[in-house]
Parts: sequence; C-alpha cells; structure tokens
Amino acid sequence: MSQERLYKVLVGPIVSEKSTMIADKNNQVAFRVAKDATKKEVKDAVELLFKVQVDSVQVTNLKGKQKRFGRFEGRRSDVRKAYVCLKPGQDINFAQEVK
Repeated sequence: MSQERLYKVLVGPIVSEKSTMIADKNNQVAFRVAKDATKKEVKDAVELLFKVQVDSVQVTNLKGKQKRFGRFEGRRSDVRKAYVCLKPGQDINFAQEVK
C-alpha cells in the first residue's frame, strides 16, 4: 500500500462521551474513516501516523438519517467508523498530536 492512500484512510477522530468512555475502559480509539477503507488499511494508517502498535480493528457502517427541512426532505451522508484497539501501554493523545 502506498503512503498517500494511508494518509487518506483516516478522516478524523471521533471525540464524544461514548468514544471517551471506550478509550478509558477498553484502550480503544474511534476514528471516522473512508467509505472503502479495509481493516488492514486502518491498522497501517494508525500505526504510521501515531507511531503506536495496534492490536485489533472493528469497523462499522452507519446509515445516514432521513431529515426534513420545512417542506424539503434530505438525507445525511453515510459514515464508516473504525474502533482501533491499542496494545497495552500504547496511547494516543489528540491534544498533543495536533501541530
């Protein structure tokens, strides 16, 4: 895999109450990833960008909700999430990583 592809796999971290709870309890980090990303690509991208060791990756697809804006109907876009389990002793601090 090329490094250019790996840089495009991760769209961004998911920072929410649920993701913070998962990070504390299971040593996992949640990311929003590209729609066509595989588990192997997500693992390689996290290891390349954050210099950590990944234990496992779980991927889920969320369908976008139907929404109404007055008389207009719309749909939010579909989202693909990846929950990355880090090996013991590994940690990602997003506040520190941003430059």
